[in-house]
Amino acid sequence: MASIKEYNRKLSSLKNTVKITKTMKMVAASKLRRAQEAENRAKAYAHAVTNLIFRIAESVEQEMHPLLMPRENPTKVLLLVFSSDKGLCGGFNNNLIKYVGAKQAELEAAGKQVAMAFCGRRGHLDFANRAEVFKNYEGVTAAPRSHDATDISEELIEAFSAGRFDEVHMVYNHFVSPLSQTPRSDQLLPLPMSTLEDHDPVEAIKADDFIAEPELPKLLTTLVPMLVVFKLFYALLENAAGEHGARMTAMDNATTNAGKMIDEYTLKRNRARQAAITTELIEIISGAEAL
Repeated sequence: MASIKEYNRKLSSLKNTVKITKTMKMVAASKLRRAQEAENRAKAYAHAVTNLIFRIAESVEQEMHPLLMPRENPTKVLLLVFSSDKGLCGGFNNNLIKYVGAKQAELEAAGKQVAMAFCGRRGHLDFANRAEVFKNYEGVTAAPRSHDATDISEELIEAFSAGRFDEVHMVYNHFVSPLSQTPRSDQLLPLPMSTLEDHDPVEAIKADDFIAEPELPKLLTTLVPMLVVFKLFYALLENAAGEHGARMTAMDNATTNAGKMIDEYTLKRNRARQAAITTELIEIISGAEAL
């Protein structure tokens, strides 16, 4: 049995741990609330933009814009992986890394060349030595900003237009709840002509049902890159909400487990103290009887 001094040292360490995990939980909860508010605001905008684009999808030919045209026999694929910069968020990064690894193996088995770009340090650290790295974008996942999404999108569009990649896919954690984040893969380029998930389907209209000003090809020149930017930004928002939710849950579990250990060690310390007192009483009584 450990000594009372050792139990006191363990209890002191555990109480300090509880203070840290409680603080981290509160910080993560605050960041999660802000991330969810940003995601909810973006969801309404996403719905409006998606409806605008896909209401005219029936009248749009893929040849009208290079970002809508699928490549014949695509062989070069870029995976844009969203992870977190920091740890202590449960299985948030591990589940995503397993999913990315399986996706990479699936594409390579189909005879495709796979390169990766990263938003988040954890994904880059894991795949830096086992995949071709196109770019690592630092400091863009914890608090997503629209201009970061614009900069990343412009660089990816330039690489896609130059023929460096035939397809670009985003791999990120879809935010379900603070307790659940699901790895997901979405094609970013060429832009798929179908509605975004979690949005109401919209009825396409014919070309003669509307008048476009400026002309439709010029209009698409503005709208299509804007949708690419927004899809990437929305993925950043979902990933950020998932990260903060996972960290809040992980810190809550850590606080609960530390509390259980404190109760356990407190009980053991009290038993050790009781045993020590009993031993001292026996020694006193034995000495008195000897006298």
